Amino acid sequence: MRVSCVPRCCVSTACSVHPTEKRNVGEGGENPNLQTPKRSRQLNLLKSLAPPLMAALVAFNPLFTPPVSLGQTIDVQKGASLFNRACIGCHTAGGNIIQPGATLFLKDLQRNGVDTEEEIYRVTYYGKGRMPGFGEECTPRGQCTFGPRLQEDEIKLLAEFVKSQADQGWPDGESGGN
Repeated sequence: MRVSCVPRCCVSTACSVHPTEKRNVGEGGENPNLQTPKRSRQLNLLKSLAPPLMAALVAFNPLFTPPVSLGQTIDVQKGASLFNRACIGCHTAGGNIIQPGATLFLKDLQRNGVDTEEEIYRVTYYGKGRMPGFGEECTPRGQCTFGPRLQEDEIKLLAEFVKSQADQGWPDGESGGN
């Protein structure tokens, strides 16, 4: 299509089209395919701002949770499996059927001074109060479980799992820790 335009200073902004061709003119008599310098600057600005705006939208969206790696997923599954094997008898859904004030909910862990992975590890390894220790080198013998012992890396994984669940309010649990 051949378009011949007359400068704005001489006539209106309407462009003339060769009589044998279709007229491709948008609203206001301007060809929508022609970019003015102002429109070009606006498009460039929009293109340059789009990626950081999208990143901010995703990062600050409360519904967005960053994906976890396969290794983290496997560790969580192993931790859950260990918990179901060694702890679920007394600590169903993060509670405590033996001693109600010693649940695995964050408020009880904090009140009892066991709110870090290191402290959870120590209590799981050596025991405390009515809770038996599960570590291979647990002493005194009366404080330790009579059942199978856990290896150090298993107790570490278990402590990470319990801390993670406590921080989340035991999302798969049935009670609220009250």
